[in-house]
Amino acid sequence: MGSVVLYALAFGLGYPEPVVLASGGVIGLIGALLWTLPQARLEIRREVTPLKVARGEAAVAVLHVHNQGRRGLAGLRARDRVGAADHTVDVPRLRPGATRVVSYSLPTDARGEIGVGPLALVREDPLGLTRNVAEYGEAVVLLVRPRTVPLAVLPSGRAHHLDGPSSDRAPSGTATFHTLREYVVGDDLRHVHWRSSARTGTLMVRRLVDASLPLTTVALDNRASSYESSDFELAVDAAASVAVGAARAGFPVRVVTGERTLLDLKGGTGDAEVALDGLAVARLCADPAADPVRPVRPGGSLVVVSGDSGAVDRVAAVRRRHDRTVCLRIAPAGGPVSAPGVTVVDVPDLETLATTWAGVVR
Repeated sequence: MGSVVLYALAFGLGYPEPVVLASGGVIGLIGALLWTLPQARLEIRREVTPLKVARGEAAVAVLHVHNQGRRGLAGLRARDRVGAADHTVDVPRLRPGATRVVSYSLPTDARGEIGVGPLALVREDPLGLTRNVAEYGEAVVLLVRPRTVPLAVLPSGRAHHLDGPSSDRAPSGTATFHTLREYVVGDDLRHVHWRSSARTGTLMVRRLVDASLPLTTVALDNRASSYESSDFELAVDAAASVAVGAARAGFPVRVVTGERTLLDLKGGTGDAEVALDGLAVARLCADPAADPVRPVRPGGSLVVVSGDSGAVDRVAAVRRRHDRTVCLRIAPAGGPVSAPGVTVVDVPDLETLATTWAGVVR
């Protein structure tokens, strides 16, 4: 635009030197417009792989650009929206009918949902005077999930069926016949096995056991006041490791915070994936009163994950309501602590948790 104004002024005033300079600018502008204005015939496909990844692991976007036109294309740049930032990558010159494959890494250091796209292809002339921007495809979501280490499920303190665990969601319920024994004072007469009693001449009763699967409740303390720096990420990793270990073993697992129940799963390989997806979006809570221990339902094993120095005392206060109680202290600042009936595990990192957990499940 400046060249056009200069050309008009110079031509009107009769100065030849500015006319030459302005003419060069106008010619350059015309050339830039001819470079970028023609509509490019492009087929563009972008893949994000994998769509779900553990925090810190590699994820890449692979861009396939095919030139369907009859002329070569140069000066192409792909601009992809990744989270809150733009990622730009140069596309090599494309001959007619040629295809270029370009890949670029995606950030996975932060857990959560990361939007990727929409993708824009920018064509710019060599002088940088004009550009043509066209959008292709739709945005996708990269899910960065917690890191985990393999952990065995906590054994329950209840007696279980010798034939192996069975779901307490079965129509027959959770009380299952195990064996016969002699009647003792105080036994429920409804459990007397009259046919065996008549045959032996001794009053015999059925011994029933709880054949339901032991529930593991993971109470994740997500109060911001309980953590320093990035310790909450380690807490989520530890909670995910416990939950995934129980689910993969086929046992039910529940994950709660002081605000709500995040997950309530029956157990199984598919539920392990659901647990990772659910904990991928766990966030800190600003309410210091949102204690995850108090609202936990009785029964099963309780694992509390917290960076709060007072968490052990709160777990000890409810230990009688559960078969097993474990407190995972995240990045503990003080020395070792103990409480009657509570297994306390200090977790400075995931590797230490994997090492010490074997002693917890004995």
